[in-house]
Amino acid sequence: MKASALFVRIWDLPTRLFHWALVAAVTGAIVTAKLEGRWMEWHVRLGITALALVVFRLLWGLVGPRYARFSQFVQSPVRVLQTLRASRQSTHTHAGHNPLGAWSVIAMLLILLIQGATGLFSNDDIAIQGPLVQFVSGASSSLLTKLHKLNEKFVFAIIGLHLIAIMVYALKGHNLVKPMLTGDVPTTALAPQTPAARDDFSVRLAALLLALALSAGAWWLMQLAANAPSFN
Repeated sequence: MKASALFVRIWDLPTRLFHWALVAAVTGAIVTAKLEGRWMEWHVRLGITALALVVFRLLWGLVGPRYARFSQFVQSPVRVLQTLRASRQSTHTHAGHNPLGAWSVIAMLLILLIQGATGLFSNDDIAIQGPLVQFVSGASSSLLTKLHKLNEKFVFAIIGLHLIAIMVYALKGHNLVKPMLTGDVPTTALAPQTPAARDDFSVRLAALLLALALSAGAWWLMQLAANAPSFN
């Protein structure tokens, strides 16, 4: 999508929809886990949804538009330091993820991927179990359940760091939330000739087809969970 003279499209619509859908799914999964009881059924569904979203983002990071691609924003530690030093002398906002933000995105995706994947094989020994528990041994399920509970601490930590970073940048006058809503950043905040990300019909259609394929996989997992053998 062509950018206006006043704004540059940085975040494509699929990336923005992914971001807010993941916020909703992860928040819901955390809340339902704490409520326990019958809410755990929703915890499983929301966990599967979050896992599907993470897989979408990992694939979109390979084939999506410019600022969504890992190749565009993931840099080596040396390059990160060089970019940070240069940014201190610049008044422009970094287009897309800045170097540190890029690594925090990778860390969050990996932590959530581990949480979702281990959840597929986890059980509470009472009434709720992941959809793939029936395909592994009891010992394997027990181990993955422990990893699932341990990794929960990392989930809280990375979410906390993410929220702190947003507040710190807000205090510095950089609103990180609005661009993830609108997709656009003012041209005055960016370096001259910053290219816009593609956000046209073909990009959105590709994202829709990918999302539909992953939704089918998520639905299959939810059906497995719903029809899993009872503990009783």
